[in-house]
Amino acid sequence: MKKEVGQVTHEERNEILALYERRNGLNELAKILTPENVELYERLVTDMGETATRFQNWWTDKSQKYQWEAADDAHWEIDFKTCKIYLVTK
Repeated sequence: MKKEVGQVTHEERNEILALYERRNGLNELAKILTPENVELYERLVTDMGETATRFQNWWTDKSQKYQWEAADDAHWEIDFKTCKIYLVTK
């Protein structure tokens, strides 16, 4: 079930969109990169960790700023076209 719980600015949407695209790109790269290339593999792992932290921090910061409704076993999603935030529950 999806419930609209808020909205962000276009600038804030652009921040999370960039992180979302970066995270997806790194995940795709991880599928083809092997640990044999130690230097590149280590850089990938580090970048994935940093991006995941920045991604989660964005959600934490904005949820506190806008006081979005939350629930156990739920997560927020953004509609990149409308900048609306949804609480998604099972």
